[in-house]
Amino acid sequence: MKRLLLCCCILFSRFAFAADTLPRPAELEPDVQFWIRVYTQISTNEGFIHDQHKLSVVYETLHFEADTPPHERARRVDAQREHYRDVLLRLARSGEAQDADERRVKELWGVEGTAVRLTQAAEDIRFQLGQSDRFRAGMVRAGAWETHIGEVLANLGLPAELAALPHVESSFDPYAYSKVGAAGLWQFMRSTGRRFLRIDSAVDERLDPYRETEAAAQLLSYNYRLLGSWPLAITAYNHGAEGMRRAREQLGSDDIVKIVRDYRSPSFGFASRNFYVSFLAALDVSQSPDKYFANLERSNESGFRELKVPSSVNAATLVRTLGVDRDTLRGLNPALRPAVWNGQRSVPAGYVLRLPSSAAKWTTELLAQRMGVPSSVTLPVATVTTVSDVQAMNAEAKPALVATASAGRQGRKSRKAGSSAATSAPASTTIAAANPPLARAAAEEPTVTPAAPPTAAASAAADNAGYYLVQSGDTLESIAVRTKRPVKDLMALNAMHDQEDIYEGQRLRLVKEAPEPETVTTAATVQAAKEAVQESEEEDQALKAANRQVARTEVVSKAEAQAEGPELVPGAEGSASVDPVDYSVAADSTIRVAAAETLGHYADWLHIPASKLRAINHLKGKTPVVIGKHLKLDLKKVTPEEFEQKRRDYHERLEAAYFASHRIDGTEVYIARKGDSLWSITQRSVKVPVWLLQQYNPDLDFGDLRPGTQISLPKVEDVAGL
Repeated sequence: MKRLLLCCCILFSRFAFAADTLPRPAELEPDVQFWIRVYTQISTNEGFIHDQHKLSVVYETLHFEADTPPHERARRVDAQREHYRDVLLRLARSGEAQDADERRVKELWGVEGTAVRLTQAAEDIRFQLGQSDRFRAGMVRAGAWETHIGEVLANLGLPAELAALPHVESSFDPYAYSKVGAAGLWQFMRSTGRRFLRIDSAVDERLDPYRETEAAAQLLSYNYRLLGSWPLAITAYNHGAEGMRRAREQLGSDDIVKIVRDYRSPSFGFASRNFYVSFLAALDVSQSPDKYFANLERSNESGFRELKVPSSVNAATLVRTLGVDRDTLRGLNPALRPAVWNGQRSVPAGYVLRLPSSAAKWTTELLAQRMGVPSSVTLPVATVTTVSDVQAMNAEAKPALVATASAGRQGRKSRKAGSSAATSAPASTTIAAANPPLARAAAEEPTVTPAAPPTAAASAAADNAGYYLVQSGDTLESIAVRTKRPVKDLMALNAMHDQEDIYEGQRLRLVKEAPEPETVTTAATVQAAKEAVQESEEEDQALKAANRQVARTEVVSKAEAQAEGPELVPGAEGSASVDPVDYSVAADSTIRVAAAETLGHYADWLHIPASKLRAINHLKGKTPVVIGKHLKLDLKKVTPEEFEQKRRDYHERLEAAYFASHRIDGTEVYIARKGDSLWSITQRSVKVPVWLLQQYNPDLDFGDLRPGTQISLPKVEDVAGL
């Protein structure tokens, strides 16, 4: 698999962030100060009894002996919570404090302490476990990766301050797992991670801090392009892009203060409301460590070399051949799963293996020779040993309109875009990206040349390749006439149960042997897709189970903190889906049609015939539904929630199958020109499915593409077989 190359176009590499890039509103300052106290003043043997909405109201600090059993801690927390509930209710009834304890509580609320407010506060009492020991440990660990993280963020034109996010997510523990399956330094769920990383039975790149950092940078950049502000983009890292877009739409504002204070949603709970302020607190602490932690010694960066494994090989054989200590090799390659080390799985061919810097003699060619691999299947790769080496080599490559950058860490390689994997001379690669505020810069210095509109020859080629791309206004009957194939044959070839099951941008198979760009075609990748779907469903079920918990979920011990998850703002409230498309049903029982959806899908999810939906929506003939248009539903047999769940499940399965054999490797800006259509756009490079193109451009009307429109186009790799 081609590695993500950390270079970006001049559009971003020289972007100077304004002072308000990461605003710290005065209205949220009490919340920030609360989290600074949690991170620096109280340990996992202490905790605050506090109000969950007005964080400046801390009723008491509880202290526990280190050996206090969890059940005893929980008993004390519950007792004190009940005590303050009684105090607040007495104050609400009488309005006068009867003792010193009540006077202290009344003073905490000041003029806000009306009877109504105090009654509400009685139900909002919460316990927050301290985190100072964990945060300090995270500060120590962070030293090992801070240079790499800084370079990755800089090379993608992102704020350097985002480097503090792993403090909130994992305390910089690269092996951290949450109770709902998030893993690694940046806490990626499997479903999200598979967009950017290899995750299977042999390799989980979420556990590789270098790989996961690159993926996190892509995700944060994606969130920013969708939402247009860093407070929202950072909150979306926890709450999901769809959730933050809905919050912005509901309130008619992208003001983080308004959203934090006023947005109401079952999934927007304590963790989501506090994610941005806890990040600001972590940033404050990480930027002034000596102010909060004495005698802090940071971990050193690790030096290493990299080479590609030329063919699949057993770990024991690899250790023996290289003569490298097994524990050392395992420590340098955390992405290799236990099944590899116990011999159940092999190190896959093409895996980029890290070796100690002292293993200077080893190259891919030499390893292939020692392993007896024929030279025709070797995967030569240039290796370098220091960050400065990469910087020097990249500095020599200066193509027009491209600002080169270092590969971001020791052993990182660069390769020229479009070059063979066998190229030995490192060079630079461009990743053209687009953020909303940079439109003017894009106009001044265009970085992507628009492709010519599809020609008749190109359309014919698509036909000759054995498939047909559904266009706006097509029906199955019209396609049958155009392709000279009976309707029943088209339905059989494409496993269609209803003539309604077509949508604009869909590729219909025309012959049995036709290649299908949007689906996996080998036995290995089909199995990988099945495993991806199964794992995604299991992960989703775990998340739903966590969200359905009605028992007390507040962490009261260090052990529980680890069990609840490594994040310093405990709580799993939503799937944090990367998909920004709104799949909800509006109050008037309408939906907005999304890519890869058909009238047949809706009819199936609603348990009604498609003809009834056509009648309700006054749709003529057999024309497919149009992406972005509104459609009225008949909800007599299912609830809106049931329909939404089936709709989301469908898209999650679609994504899981696709990302079993594809990875996103950056983003480029495409400038639409006259004659462009979904067909011409999705055929660039590795063919991008329409639903993925919509996710990157959720507000774009693909039925009305105008010349000059900027389109975010994900750069996709086909990694089937790797």
